[in-house]
Amino acid sequence: MPKESNTTSQHRASFEMRCGVIIAIFAALMAITDLFAGKYDADEIIGTNEKSMAYAWYQSKSIKETLVESEISLLIGLKDAQAIQKEAINAVDNHLMNLQKKSLQYKKEKDEILRGSKTVGKENWTQEVDGQYGQVIGADEIEVHLGILSKAGDRFDIALLLYQICLVLGAVSLVLRRLSIQTFFFRSMVFLGLIGTGIALWAYLFIQYSV
Repeated sequence: MPKESNTTSQHRASFEMRCGVIIAIFAALMAITDLFAGKYDADEIIGTNEKSMAYAWYQSKSIKETLVESEISLLIGLKDAQAIQKEAINAVDNHLMNLQKKSLQYKKEKDEILRGSKTVGKENWTQEVDGQYGQVIGADEIEVHLGILSKAGDRFDIALLLYQICLVLGAVSLVLRRLSIQTFFFRSMVFLGLIGTGIALWAYLFIQYSV
């Protein structure tokens, strides 16, 4: 009997050491995952603000374009109604040409703000950012990036949940006495921890290869 008791005690000590090490590893992985999840959550908040600013910028250009288009329509209407004096016709025509150029410029600016400098091509760059052309990140590009961050964030959340359950199962396995139940909880901990690790890695790689 003493020999059996000593063997059981050694087995339990070995199990506790092995289980404790694995719990520590999964706890460290959960902390790393939480760190990445927090970083990308912050990026998503920043991206949301940038998207709002881009749409506000786009809206300001739309207002200016509408005002120019209204002025063009008014002048053309006055010309068609012959309400402009003949000596002023040339000046009005020149002004109309300038307004039409300005309207076209606003259209190009709106397109660059919406789709981004890379998408519209160098020949259509119209906006300066920090004194340089071709630096505009379009609202559509930001929207796509936010979608990627949102999907990755959901996967990080699932990974963190699995890690938390995994650690609970590991703690429970340490206090159990019945070997079969203890083994079940231990294996469940390892299984959920590995799945959580896989999902966290999937989320990280999804961002790296999608951006």
